Amino acid sequence: MTPSALQTRVHPTAIVDPRAQLGVGVEIGPYAIIGPEVSLGDGSSIGPHVVIEGRVTMGSRNRVFPGACIGLEPQDLKYSGAPTEVVMGDDNSIRECVTINRATHEGERTQLGSGNLLMAYSHLGHNCLLGDRVVIANSVAVAGHVHIDDRAVIGGVLGIHQFVHIGRLAMVGGMSRIDRDVPPFSIVEGHPGRVRGLNRIGLRRSGLAQADGGAQMRQLQQVWTLLYKGDRVLADALREARELDLLPPAAHLCEFLEASIGPGRRGPLPPPVAQSR
Repeated sequence: MTPSALQTRVHPTAIVDPRAQLGVGVEIGPYAIIGPEVSLGDGSSIGPHVVIEGRVTMGSRNRVFPGACIGLEPQDLKYSGAPTEVVMGDDNSIRECVTINRATHEGERTQLGSGNLLMAYSHLGHNCLLGDRVVIANSVAVAGHVHIDDRAVIGGVLGIHQFVHIGRLAMVGGMSRIDRDVPPFSIVEGHPGRVRGLNRIGLRRSGLAQADGGAQMRQLQQVWTLLYKGDRVLADALREARELDLLPPAAHLCEFLEASIGPGRRGPLPPPVAQSR
């Protein structure tokens, strides 16, 4: 049934400000609180005891489960009451007791794309930027200004340091400590976190491993070996990789790492230190 065939349903115990914008077919459960600057897209479902306050714009068919809090003030001592916002795309699933804070300074936003899954008790700090189809497992604490690119998977019960960037199709193992950037297409795990290799299963599932008859995957492996398994300094290895006629995945990996070692970034996580014999 399409949203146009549905009616908006608000439980009588919910508190919905009359200035809030509710799309067609929105459902709001018991004791939920919806503030005056909230916009909910068609077909969205807001569960019991959810709080959505501040300037929040959500697209269509988002599902917010009981106890989640979206758009409340950032946990940042620099916040001075600026009218910042949270912007969310379509088809996201925000599970029980997730918290998503709005941004700190005027004109800024915390932003999520579409098709993301944030599991129970995870926290998304101020000014974070999520792409599409990201999975964040239970009890993950994402600090402010973190960027997580499309189709990354973040394992449970871990912390991500502020200003970290996590690349596309990366896989982060549970209970890791992530205090530096996570390269795209990589598997990262450990305390402290270390780059363990290419995310081959994720690459295969995405179809990238089969693209161009496997040529993109073969070159990505070639460049990966150059960057992570040689004795070159990373900056020198990147310059050598740039001498190749790079296909899109390998070029994206190099671009990410070049930005990561640049000014204002935390730098990429390293591979494990070789054990002495």
